[in-house]
Amino acid sequence: MTTTALQATSDFYASNPATRVLRLTLGATQRLWPALGLRLAYRLFGTPLPPRWLRRDRPWPSHWTQERWAFEDASLTLHHPLRHPAAPEKSAPAEGACVLLVHGWGGHAGQMLPLAQALIVRGLRPVLLDLPAHGKNAGRVSNLPQFARAIEYTLARLTQQGHTVQGVVAHSLAANGLAFAAARGLPTQRLVLLAPPASPREYTRLFAQVFGLHEPMRAALQRRIEAREGIVMAQFEPHASGPRITQPTLVVHDRGDRINPFADGTAFADTIPGARLLATEGLGHTRLLRDALVAHAVVDFLG
Repeated sequence: MTTTALQATSDFYASNPATRVLRLTLGATQRLWPALGLRLAYRLFGTPLPPRWLRRDRPWPSHWTQERWAFEDASLTLHHPLRHPAAPEKSAPAEGACVLLVHGWGGHAGQMLPLAQALIVRGLRPVLLDLPAHGKNAGRVSNLPQFARAIEYTLARLTQQGHTVQGVVAHSLAANGLAFAAARGLPTQRLVLLAPPASPREYTRLFAQVFGLHEPMRAALQRRIEAREGIVMAQFEPHASGPRITQPTLVVHDRGDRINPFADGTAFADTIPGARLLATEGLGHTRLLRDALVAHAVVDFLG
């Protein structure tokens, strides 16, 4: 992650009074009571920001239905489009191939609606996934390994139910989780990685910068996460997962992304055999989810 990305994100969170309080609290505890500071840092690191309650009252479009699944100590929510007899051209088919759309860290399934609509117009059936501790799901904390497990579990259940998953589209941290899951084998034909981060370690570095953790505490936090999840973060990096991905893959990344730099996207495109890279300009990290040209390219690739 570049210094620009770190500083931009640090400035964004530092402008929030609650963040400043948490920074002071963690700063004090890591000096006076390191064990407690580590526990607090671990809990805060796994808490999606911005908090999901900010979006709890946002209405979901009426022509969608929700399905809730229990998952680990949390839950998953799948959003399915309904057929509209009065407007069949804007309705997803009741049967046939589906495409799973997955939001990133601190995001929600509603962010994927523009892509979903583009898929519906082309006759594909989108399924939008809210990850644990996101949307209205149960769970207070999550992390990248759980994202990968959630994607694997969702595809396994959809396949068990008789669905053909034609492709999976994932944004930001979920794109990293998707690449890892695909390297382990996923029952899907194509992958789309939108603005993927290349190194999960940089997320701990970003967290340390935002909340004022010194390097020994950051390293201890990384070791605790790896020990709890039974996996080392290097296994999520492009050089580890990319060469083992067999599905045709499209990577979409903006040259001006201030959260996950453009080099992260090229790292995945370079290591995944035969991957295509779509470089955008002026869309940043999240606007590419709403861009018509990006949607057109993604649908063409999946269709």
